[in-house]
Amino acid sequence: MAETESTTTAQDSATAETEPHQTQAQSQIDETAAKLNNLTLRIWPPTQRTRDAVINRLVETLSSQSVLSKRYGTIPEDEAASLAKSIEEEAFSVAGAAFSPDDDGIEILQMYSKEISKRMLDTVKSRAATAAAADAPSATEAANGEEVSSSSVKAEA
Repeated sequence: MAETESTTTAQDSATAETEPHQTQAQSQIDETAAKLNNLTLRIWPPTQRTRDAVINRLVETLSSQSVLSKRYGTIPEDEAASLAKSIEEEAFSVAGAAFSPDDDGIEILQMYSKEISKRMLDTVKSRAATAAAADAPSATEAANGEEVSSSSVKAEA
């Protein structure tokens, strides 16, 4: 019976020693949970570093070989840099106007991304259309060219 009492006493003192550690650990967990509950993650507005990275990526996309350039052509890097900056600034302005402090920014970030894509496509399409119009002969030149070719055919006959 003395052995049973000493075993019980040893278990009680081990439990008594671990309870403060468990209480302290639980207290730390509770404090961390409270801090995390008060933590808010905001992804809008993006940092200047992020905006610069977006501009650099736009320059790369506009000025190097890509799926976009195969269809619409590449843009010289210096021109692409100024176009990229204006595309990003316009998209940032549009998205920023729709932002409210209650948002976490995810929807605004999606809008920003879509605006960049839309404006980039609009830019390359209009640039390609302008280049095509400049390269194509005007209607009167085409008509005159047809007359010359038909008169040269008649002269050869």
